[in-house]
Amino acid sequence: MSDNPELDARADHTRRRLVVATTTLGSIAVVATAVPFVASMAPSEQARAGAAPVSVDLSNLATGEEITVAWRGMPVWILHRSREMIESMDLPDHLARLRDPLSAVPQQPNYATNDHRSIKPEYSILVALCTHLGCIPTFRPDLAPGDLGSAWDGGYYCPCHGSRFDLAGRVYLDVPAPTNLVVPPHRYLADKLVEIGIDSGHT
Repeated sequence: MSDNPELDARADHTRRRLVVATTTLGSIAVVATAVPFVASMAPSEQARAGAAPVSVDLSNLATGEEITVAWRGMPVWILHRSREMIESMDLPDHLARLRDPLSAVPQQPNYATNDHRSIKPEYSILVALCTHLGCIPTFRPDLAPGDLGSAWDGGYYCPCHGSRFDLAGRVYLDVPAPTNLVVPPHRYLADKLVEIGIDSGHT
């Protein structure tokens, strides 16, 4: 304290203003730091959308044709199999060339653990990622092409390391992929409307 009361009052007033300013700036800094942290805890709109079920209208998908849709950031194939495609998958010599023809390894929901790995035999729904290292195989419906050999009945060929899968996504013997392709959870909302990402009520 000095001998000048007026000077002391001004100094005290200045100190109070500094304390208030410092406290305010500190509060702003805490809020600025907390907001991004809290925001990071909530999933983004894009993340929520990516995990959402996907509805697909199959009414314009011709027999023998395939489409690719995105679900959870992954490509998913939907193939409209012809009667010939379905019958070819049941032939004994074809089944003998498969590693897991009866889908013993659970790469599909229970309701798709059947001969065609599907709810409806005419529609195949598969995650389009090779079970070896995650490459995307190519759809090869042609029979006995020169590059795949006379025993090729149509299916999926992975160009990365040569893995092969049939039209139900079942893996062949003697290829790098260890298991069948994954069948995602799905259900039919109508005869030609499928929803991927929600389990069917089928058992």
